[in-house]
Amino acid sequence: MSVLGKLIDRVLSGPDRREVIAQRLYAALTAQARRPDFYIACGVPDSIDGRFEMVALHAFLLFRRLKNHGDKAGAVAQAVYDVMFADFDASVREMGAQDLGVGRRIKFMTEAMNGRFQAYEAGLAHLQSQGGQTELELALKRNLYGTTEPVDECLKKMTDYMKRADAELAALPIDQLMRGVLHFPALEPDRLDY
Repeated sequence: MSVLGKLIDRVLSGPDRREVIAQRLYAALTAQARRPDFYIACGVPDSIDGRFEMVALHAFLLFRRLKNHGDKAGAVAQAVYDVMFADFDASVREMGAQDLGVGRRIKFMTEAMNGRFQAYEAGLAHLQSQGGQTELELALKRNLYGTTEPVDECLKKMTDYMKRADAELAALPIDQLMRGVLHFPALEPDRLDY
């Protein structure tokens, strides 16, 4: 088949499977990031910054699970990343940013997201206490609660949630994620109405 034939075939067949999977995974992580419990029970700032931080936290957990599972998982992770930043781009434009300012803001968000990923990775790798708080608690305090001072109980709840979410995603079969099926745990595991 010629290059033009492949292009026409692709356009007529709609989005590729990887993009559909990426959109499903991104929808699941943003739905979790928007759960009111995080903002009400855990004191995450209900602001643009707080919502970005919640998306970053859940994206990190998903990407951590997909990491080191081969080329297909890497391609899905990249597709989710692309969908996420396309959504960020649309959101920045919706908030009224001019074309020249959008690129600068997206670059800042990319750098911020990568910084969060590194901090959370280090935090989960070193869970021992340092002066009363773990490295993960300190990473959450700096990033998730960067615009506010969290109550210790809220910080502990979010730290526990993140550890549980990481463990549950690690136990999730990778083929389930590769089909676009993603479930995060409840903030409070004993609640039945989640």
